[in-house]
Amino acid sequence: MSRATPTARNQVASPSTAHLSTTDKYLPVWIGAAMLVGLLLGRLVPGLDDWLGAVEVDGVSLPIALGLLVMMYPVLAKVRYDRLDTVVADRRMLVSSLVLNWLVGPALMFALAWIFLADLPEYRTGLIIVGLARCIAMVIIWNDLACGDREAAAVLVALNSVFQVVAFAGLGWFYLSVLPGWLGLDQAALDVSAWQIAKSVLIFLGIPLLAGFLSRVWGERAKGRAWYEERFLPAVSPWALRGLLFTIVLLFALQGDRITSQPLDVARMAVPLLLYFALMWGAGFALGKILGMSYARTTTLAFTAAGNNFELAIAVAIATFGVTSGQALAGVVGPLIEVPVLVGLVYVSLALRDRFFSSEVPADVRTHP
Repeated sequence: MSRATPTARNQVASPSTAHLSTTDKYLPVWIGAAMLVGLLLGRLVPGLDDWLGAVEVDGVSLPIALGLLVMMYPVLAKVRYDRLDTVVADRRMLVSSLVLNWLVGPALMFALAWIFLADLPEYRTGLIIVGLARCIAMVIIWNDLACGDREAAAVLVALNSVFQVVAFAGLGWFYLSVLPGWLGLDQAALDVSAWQIAKSVLIFLGIPLLAGFLSRVWGERAKGRAWYEERFLPAVSPWALRGLLFTIVLLFALQGDRITSQPLDVARMAVPLLLYFALMWGAGFALGKILGMSYARTTTLAFTAAGNNFELAIAVAIATFGVTSGQALAGVVGPLIEVPVLVGLVYVSLALRDRFFSSEVPADVRTHP
């Protein structure tokens, strides 16, 4: 069954919904406002960064960690876990995702970082770390808004999480130490253990994933599927947006002073990041279309290729180089660029759905953003 336009936070999507909800239609406005509030708080409230950093979970501020968990739970509670077997059987999608995430993505970010930031080693290293930290969090929300396949997103995120635990440290060593040496470039060191990565994955993906799974199992057993999808999900869905906005405010408050006081540095980092997100998303969408995937799975492949785990990137940068380092600032600039770009790509996805996948979408639910 084809999905309707996204009403990811206010209600369960229904085939009769012809346009984006008011909340989703103005999502870029809410996110932009949250960024602005965060930057202002970081500049105007003395000691706020010390307060936010006073208690941490795996290198991430506790308030931010709570915001991330609240943000992810509603979307993972919507997943139909009984359909996951159909996703696992789609080997084209699994292999495509692994290639895009673990071969193309890190190599592309490495190239862009050296092309645009060759004279700024701290920022360059920070962006390479961002490229190595593959999607496990916000990508689920962008995928949901773009009417991607929720079950496929859950599987790909889980798959990338496993590879992240196994591959992150090794790839960090290769791209920061080995490859630059082969190419005659400056080298950097990345001291991060598999356990550090595993903790981040278990906290920021494992907890909300388990909560979402148990919610659906217990809810459907106790009240039935109709009650769960028509009563429970509409009640919890708005918390995804609240958690997202809360996280963005705090995230930008932490580095608000540095972002506003070093605009040229931020602008220089923005260029390779913009190219990275656009190229990765475009490659995923084009590959899905070439392989004959449905719109829902094509869009899921695109967003899971473009999204990054900025929580892990920031945590690794802080743990390895320090909270005031250029590497940590690059980690924060990552979502500053990623959030508005991927929100914009949600609208691009919906427009391309109407143009190239119109046969999958009933005429009365096509979106014209």
